[in-house]
Amino acid sequence: MAATHAFGHKRIRAAVARGAFAVFFGLTGATASIAAPFQMPPIADPAAPEHHPGKIDFVELVTPDLAAAERFYGGLFDWTFRHIEAGGTQYSEAFLSGEPVAGLVLKPIPAGEQRQPSWLSFIAVRDVDAAEKIAEKNGAKVLRAPHDVPGRGRQAVLADPQGAVFAVIASSSGDTPDAMAEPGEWIWSSLITTDPDKDAAFYQTVFDYDIYELPAADGAEHLTFATENYARASANPLPAGNPHTHPHWVNFVRVVDAAKTAQQAVALGGRVLVAPHTDRHGGNVALIADPSGAVFGLLEWPDSESKEVTQ
Repeated sequence: MAATHAFGHKRIRAAVARGAFAVFFGLTGATASIAAPFQMPPIADPAAPEHHPGKIDFVELVTPDLAAAERFYGGLFDWTFRHIEAGGTQYSEAFLSGEPVAGLVLKPIPAGEQRQPSWLSFIAVRDVDAAEKIAEKNGAKVLRAPHDVPGRGRQAVLADPQGAVFAVIASSSGDTPDAMAEPGEWIWSSLITTDPDKDAAFYQTVFDYDIYELPAADGAEHLTFATENYARASANPLPAGNPHTHPHWVNFVRVVDAAKTAQQAVALGGRVLVAPHTDRHGGNVALIADPSGAVFGLLEWPDSESKEVTQ
């Protein structure tokens, strides 16, 4: 599901255009609790002058069990955590080697309701309101209207025309630099959808992506989204034979050994949804559900491979 510098390079942007197609403070072992006004940590700290529209700038876990999530992800990836509890909301910021990697927000599931805990992808834009209007005009649903978040910037939560949920964000501190992720950091995001071609047209309209077709032996359509000659994400078809799976985004953490990490996930209370296997670029990939059911991926990425796109 990952992209490298060798995408097959079939440029299909013109055909696509024609229609061919929440983070709070908290480090574990001992997690600090801070009584403070409700304010999110910045996306870039220190603030940066960089802006990378179309980049997945941040990911946030919505979970009904914050303590269990911290134990799982801390044990699996050596993340540490820092808390804030304010205004009735509990939020935990995850760190790897002192650098922020994710946010975790507690959201209990009311009795009798069935909700899927999930990771939410935040895609960078310069103007949240403009992006929301374009998305809605092209078939998206607004799940949370544009709003300002102190310390974070302006953001909104949307569902694309196929139903996959994502967020847009205009960071008040700028975007993080484009750099290769280290093991334990997020390396890739994939849109799993009923119609990759049609959904890619939607995301291209909203984020001005360049779209590249990935070579695939399975005959299915696999597309890469890029901006600034840098691969950002991919669109992939839903697996056949699973009618209960709906379009969704999946985020992948870079690991050294996907099979070993998958075993660790099970030992920590998670489940293997898709067993480690070799993807089209030669690295192992797997899908995992954490103890509450939130899905994420594991991905091996060779140091020799780049996410830069050559024209």
